[in-house]
Amino acid sequence: MDFVSEKIKALPPYLFSRIQKRKKQLEKEGKDIIDLGIGAPDLPTPSFIIDTLVNEVQKPENHRYSSYTGTDEFRQAVAHFYQKQYGVKLDPDEEVLALVGSKEGIAHFIPAVINQGEKVLVPNPGYPVYRSAVHLAGGNAIDLPLNAEQNGEPVFEELSDEALQDSKLMLLNYPGNPTAATVQKSTFLKAVTYAEKYQLAIAHDAAYSLTTFDGYQAPSMMEVPGAKEYAVEFGSLSKSFNMTGWRIGYVVGNREMIKALATYKSNVDTSQFIPVQKAAVAALTSDLSAVSEHNAIYQQRRDRMLNALTSIGIHASKPRGTFFIWAPVPQGYSSMEFADRLLTELGVIVTPGNAFGSAGEGYFRISLSVPDERLNEAVKRIEKLHMGGDS
Repeated sequence: MDFVSEKIKALPPYLFSRIQKRKKQLEKEGKDIIDLGIGAPDLPTPSFIIDTLVNEVQKPENHRYSSYTGTDEFRQAVAHFYQKQYGVKLDPDEEVLALVGSKEGIAHFIPAVINQGEKVLVPNPGYPVYRSAVHLAGGNAIDLPLNAEQNGEPVFEELSDEALQDSKLMLLNYPGNPTAATVQKSTFLKAVTYAEKYQLAIAHDAAYSLTTFDGYQAPSMMEVPGAKEYAVEFGSLSKSFNMTGWRIGYVVGNREMIKALATYKSNVDTSQFIPVQKAAVAALTSDLSAVSEHNAIYQQRRDRMLNALTSIGIHASKPRGTFFIWAPVPQGYSSMEFADRLLTELGVIVTPGNAFGSAGEGYFRISLSVPDERLNEAVKRIEKLHMGGDS
């Protein structure tokens, strides 16, 4: 008897699992491994958020089911955040929805808006969940190319008129994972223009919207006139407030699409634990000084790692967002070959670019979300790497 669905069988192998298996093997052999592969913040959740959770969890009334759409207080806090951060007004009742993390929200959103066989424009390279979610929803992914020479912006012009006509949904992600690409509001204006012309829905993943450096402030898709007619935007407290394991996020924007997602979610989950939502309210309505403090740490780590890469002849762009560095592999290596060399010789894990799609070949991703002492050790090891004539 075969108990596994064809959709699950057809999912590509998750490269991260292979890397983690190799890591465990080397650790058993007594090697000290520094993992710069996973994007999980190492910095602590701000104490005021934890204090709110501890206080709210003591209240028996908070242990009941949440409303399927999230508590009124949480949705109002998201609306408050958008008004303060972007000058965007949202209706908390119909234009905001609580999520059990933005990853869950995106994975549930896609089957809520596309039908079997419909096409979705997916960034290449991009966060692997996008492509997997399209597959599980019975859709067909079409590559949305990103211009490596122009800061990872989508190259709409390379898409055929037929591809645009046939697509139902476009996925975008800025600041971007894995490329750390950042854009100006003009990029979103261009996307909305295409959406209007071809009657496309847009889903923008803004999980790293507050993780920015050098005075850059990431714009919101919702700032563009007419965006609510075609777009939704996903946000997360995981990266900006170091709440990855808390699993709390939100989606804002188009009412029809949010209603469809809310209907889907009401059939498969029961929203997030109320005290977690209360703690998220404290985060979203704060002065964001804790976010700025953490960004300053990431910025220092970024600069140290970029200097180390430069010392061995690898020249990567200085990212203005996320806690990733997207760097070209030295000449003569594939992405996987170079990642294997760093792991085998240095005990340093990086993610090969092909884990994020075919266009990621030739690059690797470094995560800066490890404690300073471990990052400093990784920097020392990388600086000692002998590249010979490879660079």
